[in-house]
Amino acid sequence: MCGIVGFVSEGKKETLEKMNSTLVYRGPDEDGYFFIEGELGFGFRRLAIIDLAGGNQPLFNEDQSIVSMLNGEIYNFKELRQDLAKRHKLVTQGDTEVIPHLYEEIGEKLFEKLNGMFAIAIFDRKNKKLILARDRFGKKPLFYAILNQTLIFASEPKAILEYPGIKRELNPQALNLYLIHEYVPCPWSIFRGIKKIEPGSFLVFQNGRIQKDRRYYEIEFNRRDLEVKFQDPVKELDRRLEEAVQKRLVADVPLGLFLSGGLDSSTVCYFAQRLQDQKIKTFSVGFKDQSFDESKYARQVAEVLKSEHHEKILEAEDLYSLAPQIFKMLDEPLADAAIIPNFLLARFARQSVTVALGGDGGDEIFMGYPTFQAHRLFDFYRFAPDFLKNNLVEPIINHLPASFANITFDYKLKRFILGLKYGPERRDSIWIGSFTPEEKQKLLTPEILKETEGFNDFSVVDRYMGEVAHRPFLEKIAYLYQKTYMTDNILARTDRASMFVSL
Repeated sequence: MCGIVGFVSEGKKETLEKMNSTLVYRGPDEDGYFFIEGELGFGFRRLAIIDLAGGNQPLFNEDQSIVSMLNGEIYNFKELRQDLAKRHKLVTQGDTEVIPHLYEEIGEKLFEKLNGMFAIAIFDRKNKKLILARDRFGKKPLFYAILNQTLIFASEPKAILEYPGIKRELNPQALNLYLIHEYVPCPWSIFRGIKKIEPGSFLVFQNGRIQKDRRYYEIEFNRRDLEVKFQDPVKELDRRLEEAVQKRLVADVPLGLFLSGGLDSSTVCYFAQRLQDQKIKTFSVGFKDQSFDESKYARQVAEVLKSEHHEKILEAEDLYSLAPQIFKMLDEPLADAAIIPNFLLARFARQSVTVALGGDGGDEIFMGYPTFQAHRLFDFYRFAPDFLKNNLVEPIINHLPASFANITFDYKLKRFILGLKYGPERRDSIWIGSFTPEEKQKLLTPEILKETEGFNDFSVVDRYMGEVAHRPFLEKIAYLYQKTYMTDNILARTDRASMFVSL
């Protein structure tokens, strides 16, 4: 819930301050700096959530040989603090202080101990070593660039671009991937020379170069373990969901919940209300266009939960007027138009609360998207005679009149047919993306086409599918969604929309 910037090696204090100033909306409450000329510069913007009086950053171990910054929240910090207090002098009440002390004790293994959402920067002054890390699913962003033998990092590219010598150049390969996926996937960024730290990974920079870049966490599918450990998996799921929500209700500022009326957000709200004595605050936005409006479902859930419900109905003008402002702040292109209502919802909620919980991620983990159903449908469709598909079914579908309503039946049918040409492991990119490789070729200039010649449009898909090649097909697709669409679209969209209004 903050912003971090920094560099290791060369840089000026004025540059650090300029970088930090670009992220004021991520942390409007305080700023903090640690600067040693020729060694490092750390800058921090704070949105105060826990330990309002004493939680500013950077923070240190006892002899200040380890410097750390955290954007996000460590949910198990109280347990970690209780253990660390036996061996260390703790000077704050917050979660960030566990990081330098854990690093002091167990080094790079510390990230395995953290339950939370985070982007972390640690500088080991004795060994002249920088460590950058990102949480398991990439809820918090972290970008970096290397110029000569200096590493520059920040929560958003706009801060890195303030460092002298970093150029605003388009990365043609990233553009290529964006046109396929509608977002720029990790570890790419839209800028040449700027990269993203991958989720569940950490990077070590020492002696002017990257020494390590590895994962500390991997998604696992332990179906057998589930059967052995849990007598009743439904009760175990209920327990884990309640525990997850409870950990996220810790805040020293007003807290609310986004409620769309769907299963994901409704489940989170249910557990939050079950864990609270007072009424929870729920927030939703609706639309005058009925094909986009889900506000009635949110109202129904709010009535059942007896929450203090806040609702705002949006008109088209609300969206149009904000689009230029939002996309100017976004740095990277993102074709998910939901970022605009997400921003409006966050701005609406920010009038009452500083922290909000949402339901993003449920569809990826529990296979809730219609594309999962479409894979099942294909299992039947592929047995239909080719002459029937080619001469009757597909021509009829392709000539259905287009509708301007939201994700209509004709749209789904056309995307379904289009995706079937690309093979089972790649068709999801076509179903939920904008352009096919053939369409993309017509959009790009000869110069860009030359730079991307031979580039695999589905390189990201192929990489992750290769990592779980031995798994059942739908588990592979769920893994792909969690590694790509959830991280680089859904969670990126939610982070930016909320941080733009300091939520």
